[in-house]
Amino acid sequence: MLPRFDPTNPLACMSVLEDVTSNAKQIQDSVLEAILSRNAQTEYLKGFLSGQIDKQSFKKNLPLVTYEDYRSYIDRIADGESSNLICDRPISLFLASTGTSGGYPKLIPLTAEDMEQRILFASLYAPLVFKHIGGLTEGKSLMFYFVTRESETASGLIVRFMLTCVLKSVNPSNIFLWDRVQVSPHEISTCVDTSQAMYCQLLCGLVQRENVARLGAPFASSFLKVINFLEDHWTELCSNIRTGRVSDWITDAQCVSGVSKFLTAPNPDLASLIEKECSKISWEGIVKRLWPKAKCIEAVVTGSMVQYIPLLEFYGGGLPLISSWYGASECFIGINVDPLTKPCDVSYTIVPSMAYFEFLEVEKDHQETGHNPTKNPVVVDLADVKIGHDYELIITTFSGLYRYRLGDVLRVTGFYNNAPQFYFVGRQKVVLSMDIDKTYEEDLHKAVTSATHLLEPHDLMLIDFTSRVDSSSFPGHYVIYWELGRKLKDAKVEPHRHVLEECCFTIEKSLNSVYRKLRMNDGTVGPLEIKVVKRGAFDELMNLFLSRGSSVSQYKTPRSVTSEEAMKILEEAVVSEFLSTKTPSWEPREMHSGR
Repeated sequence: MLPRFDPTNPLACMSVLEDVTSNAKQIQDSVLEAILSRNAQTEYLKGFLSGQIDKQSFKKNLPLVTYEDYRSYIDRIADGESSNLICDRPISLFLASTGTSGGYPKLIPLTAEDMEQRILFASLYAPLVFKHIGGLTEGKSLMFYFVTRESETASGLIVRFMLTCVLKSVNPSNIFLWDRVQVSPHEISTCVDTSQAMYCQLLCGLVQRENVARLGAPFASSFLKVINFLEDHWTELCSNIRTGRVSDWITDAQCVSGVSKFLTAPNPDLASLIEKECSKISWEGIVKRLWPKAKCIEAVVTGSMVQYIPLLEFYGGGLPLISSWYGASECFIGINVDPLTKPCDVSYTIVPSMAYFEFLEVEKDHQETGHNPTKNPVVVDLADVKIGHDYELIITTFSGLYRYRLGDVLRVTGFYNNAPQFYFVGRQKVVLSMDIDKTYEEDLHKAVTSATHLLEPHDLMLIDFTSRVDSSSFPGHYVIYWELGRKLKDAKVEPHRHVLEECCFTIEKSLNSVYRKLRMNDGTVGPLEIKVVKRGAFDELMNLFLSRGSSVSQYKTPRSVTSEEAMKILEEAVVSEFLSTKTPSWEPREMHSGR
């Protein structure tokens, strides 16, 4: 585990980082020994180890598991049985994961000790951002955070999302520390009404625009939701600033109290300045124009967030995009020791004291090599990973997860001291499947990205996308839903038909050879279809998942949809449809390497 250190002392933080990465192998052995010795008498470990807690027995006897394998233990604890089913320490609460089980968030056990470790983890990467980006101390941060209503299990255990957990764990006596570094007051960030919280955080940020040194949100997608909200509400925000009075629909006591600290008098000059910028024909660089002293935008832009990099760059006006850390509800994992790396090249350094990490080797080209990682799995330790190889991450945690398959695929890019660095490839997840074809999330994203280049000459941008299999007729085919945005206010939202038809073909020829063969020879898969949906369709899709317990701050657009409710939202929003008019060749391509 991370040793206790002063998180306000940058030198102490850097010293801890150097120590844990230099002694990665030894720390990993110590972590596993501590986890097994503590939890040897839990029901789960006794069932596999019978009291043997050596590393060899652990690897030989404990299976690799998924959430569904583990779910019965989680459900029993949620229903009131003792935490010692899986952990010797009390489970203090469950974290709701953005990953779903049957369309609803998974429940991830968390101990108070583990929560403390995660807060220390966050302190490790903060000094790195200040070290590499000058001027951050000259202002404050406008970080958009949103909490979600917590719930309880049958036994009374609290269920929260990770960010809600962090925001609600701030000690009231330390709120002054928050207010020293954040533009928006803590009380606004803990408002459970997302619309009011978003509006008031923006209002505080605009009123104090000259004091904002950096902006951000947990994920690229959530930051873009804020920009979209700003686009819909800037005239009202300017009216509030001009009159010195917040809108009547802002009724939450925390929001009203927080805004009142800054919206103290009419400011027509500032309102006019903001109106001038927001009224321009293009919103390119709007973040830099509204917050002229900002030095960077901080948000996770790796994995499924890669898709949003072009939009962030468009709105950011040249501000560096900083992806500081990598983690999941199950475990915090790695930090970016070189924050100014280009977003597409970000590598994270594993912090070996956070959990015991194992790596299940997977082939880079998934289906084209016919590799199935569930058969004869090759699992290696942290010290034995090889540069250039892809691995699915396996974690064993202090909170009671053992050899748990996280589902994330990591590509090893190097080492920082003795700790491996990795590029987050994406989820080891099939998003589209028909006949014998299986299309993985990473491959679908690459194919869609290739097609979006055809939109650039038309000053259009892809706002978001998802997909589904349409088996309502023969042959079945893949459907991709696109929401498009304009770079210029007077641009036509939809390009010519031949452009979208070419986008369909570009996606098809970028997919794997099995798909292309089924399209060309077998006739068992029909032409791929792009359906363009109206503006706001993906906000409606998000609202559906929020109604099921997801969090705005941690929400990630699903790259495929299967539920009737989700498909109904998308289908009702369709404004135009396009089919591929050409058939891709099916010859196998050479296996790709690198990124």
